[in-house]
Amino acid sequence: MVARINTGKNIARVLNYNEHKVQLGRAQILCASGFIKDTERLTFYDKINHFERHTSLNERASTNSLHVSLNFDVSEKLNNDTLIEIANTYMDKIGFGAQPYLVYHHFDAGHPHIHIVSTNIKNNGERISMHLMGANQSEKARKEIEVEFNLVKAQKENGMTGEKILPVNATKVIYGKSETKGAITNVLMAVLKQYKYASLPELNAVLQLYNIVADRGEKDSRLYKIGGLFYRVLDDKGNKVGTPVKASDFYMKPTLKFLEQKFINNELLKEPFRNKLQISVGWILKSPPKSMALFINALAKENISVVLRKGKEGTIYGITYVDHRTKTVFNGSDLGKEYSAKAVLEKCAAENILQPSPVLPKRTKQREPKSANSKQKQETILKRSGVNSNEHITADKMPYEPIPFPFRIKKKRKKKRKNR
Repeated sequence: MVARINTGKNIARVLNYNEHKVQLGRAQILCASGFIKDTERLTFYDKINHFERHTSLNERASTNSLHVSLNFDVSEKLNNDTLIEIANTYMDKIGFGAQPYLVYHHFDAGHPHIHIVSTNIKNNGERISMHLMGANQSEKARKEIEVEFNLVKAQKENGMTGEKILPVNATKVIYGKSETKGAITNVLMAVLKQYKYASLPELNAVLQLYNIVADRGEKDSRLYKIGGLFYRVLDDKGNKVGTPVKASDFYMKPTLKFLEQKFINNELLKEPFRNKLQISVGWILKSPPKSMALFINALAKENISVVLRKGKEGTIYGITYVDHRTKTVFNGSDLGKEYSAKAVLEKCAAENILQPSPVLPKRTKQREPKSANSKQKQETILKRSGVNSNEHITADKMPYEPIPFPFRIKKKRKKKRKNR
C-alpha cells in the first residue's frame, strides 16, 4: 500500500474534486464518518457545510484540509467493506479518527485506490498538526496496515518506496478532457513526487517515458509569454494526441510556478547521486558499444533510461540520463563533457570504425570448367579471325589477341656500359 498526503487551505476544492468524479461515474462514496445523516442521504451542501463549520472555528489556521489517497497493488481485489475498514483504521492511527471524513472509491486508474477528505480543525477549534505527518504517523500506519490486512508491501528491495508508474496508452485514451486528465494524473502523482529533476527538459525526459509531455508552447505564443503550461498525451511516435489539459486544472496544481520551486529544491537533492551515475555511464563507455542503440540498451540493463533530444531533421543534439535506481535526472553535459551527446556519439562511431575487418579463411584455387559464356566468347573471336571452330586449332592458326596493358610484363632495359 502507498499513502499520499496533500494538505491545503481550501477544503471546498478538495471536496469538489471527489464529488465531480462521482458525478462522472468514476468514483463512489463509501462512507461518511462524523456526520449526522447516513451516507446515502448526504447532499453536497450537507458535506461542505459540515466541514466549513469546523474550519470557521479556527480562521487563523493556514491549512485546514487533509486529502489522502491510499493506493493498492493491481493484484489486490478488495471489496468495499474491506476498503472502509482500512480507511477507518488508517484515520485512527494518524490521529484523525474523531474528525469528520469522507471516503471515496475511485475507478479511474489501473490500480485500486481510495481518497479520504477531512479537516484538521477539531470541535473545540484546536488544530491538529500535520507537519511531517507523511513521514511519521502515515508511514507507521501504512506498515502496520499492510501486516494487519495482509496487503502487498510497498517497500522495495533497494529500500525505496513508491507505487509502480504505468505509461499512458494513447490508443486507449478517448480524446476527451476528462479521460485524458485522468490518465495524466496517475503519472504526474508518481513522477512529480518521486523523481528529482532541475529543469522542464529534465522533467519531460521522465514524463516522455510514460507518454506524457509538459508543453509551454512556442516562444512567441501567448501561452509561453504568460507562463502557462499544458500537459499532453504522446503516441508511440512522440506525436501529441488528445485534448491538452491546463496545469491549473489538476488538483495538485503542477503549474510552472510550482515546478520552478521544485527545480530549486531538486538541484540540491539530486547532487549526492551524481557520482554514482557518472560511474555507471563511464563504465559502459570504457568499452564503447558500436552504436547509440547498443549504448542505450547497455544502460537500460543498469535501470538507467537514455532520452535523446533531436532536432527537426532528426539530428541528435542532447542527451539526458534518468536513473530509476536513485530517481534522479541529469543532462549529459551537466555530468561532464565526456557524457554529452557529442562525446558519446563520437565514441560509439569511433568504435564502429576501428573494429577490425573479419579475417576470412584462404580459399584454394580450383580449376573451374569453362562456362557457356566463355566458350561462346572464344568462338566469336575465332570466327572474326576466319578460323573454323570445328577444326583442330594449331598454334600457327591461333588468332592474335592482345594482352591487356596491366598484365604486360615489362622488359628490363640493359644499361649501356661506358667505354673507359
